[in-house]
Amino acid sequence: MLAIEIEDLVKEYRNGVRALDRLSLRVNAGEIFALLGPNGAGKSSLIHILTTYSKPSSGKVTMLGKDLRRAPGEIRRQIACVAQQVSIDSHLSLMENLLFQSRLYKVDAKTAHQRIRTLIDSFGLSPYLRYPTASYSGGVKRRLDLAMNMVSLPRILFLDEPTVGMDVDSRKAMWEMLLRIRDDFGTTIFLTTHYLEEADRLSDTICIMKRGREVARGTPASLRRYTRQNLLRLGFAGAEQARRCQAALEQSGLATSASLRHDSVLVDVADGRTAISAVNRWLLEQRLDFTAIEIVEPSLEDVFLALTGPARQESEA
Repeated sequence: MLAIEIEDLVKEYRNGVRALDRLSLRVNAGEIFALLGPNGAGKSSLIHILTTYSKPSSGKVTMLGKDLRRAPGEIRRQIACVAQQVSIDSHLSLMENLLFQSRLYKVDAKTAHQRIRTLIDSFGLSPYLRYPTASYSGGVKRRLDLAMNMVSLPRILFLDEPTVGMDVDSRKAMWEMLLRIRDDFGTTIFLTTHYLEEADRLSDTICIMKRGREVARGTPASLRRYTRQNLLRLGFAGAEQARRCQAALEQSGLATSASLRHDSVLVDVADGRTAISAVNRWLLEQRLDFTAIEIVEPSLEDVFLALTGPARQESEA
């Protein structure tokens, strides 16, 4: 069953900018769908349309079996959107924030109390009930914000950069909650993020956009095979040694490209098994001390850069 179906969607602004260019995609019910793309790809324009804040220029959007143009009110009652800015009221207690949200969505009192207790337990908010919300950390505030948006039990939950600015522990706690929302509540989650690790860890399906169009879509595993890259990882004792190797390797003609990744150099080659012998011999001839050389599978970041980076932009021009 589809939660969202988009056909030939166009969004063109008055200044002539076409943010969405005949975009078509499908989101399955009950999955976590991650939307990735560089700045200006059209992600925000798409979110604004799907959450009924903006109207498309043309094309068709069907959500939960309803036409978005004809039934925006019905759709709005079945979705929720967690924006980048936390929307809790720091003058209200945790419980008051949740109850206020339930009244906005006209959830009856008995159902609201039962649902709120479940959400407090599911999101680990019980320890914070006795403290004022103004004293909460950013991670706890975001958790409460998410719980508030779940009070109405939306069938689709939109999340715009939900972990931006969070520390590592808070980000991992948020990931666990998102998986719980999908698994325990059966909610479809539509996620935008700049953290590729986040999309990799959470998503059932990832869509990469560029200039208002889809350039790739699939599971995290299938996207890794999308570019047909062969990569060699050359490991070094430190970042400075890796930097020197990268500079020399780019002049050697052995690799189509070489990029730094901490204390390693990732080398893009045509044939990994043939190249590993040639590069190994070259390293020994150059007397460059290295700690590792191996063929590696492209990461989601490698795929993203290959599909949206400067080299691809130039080839499309």
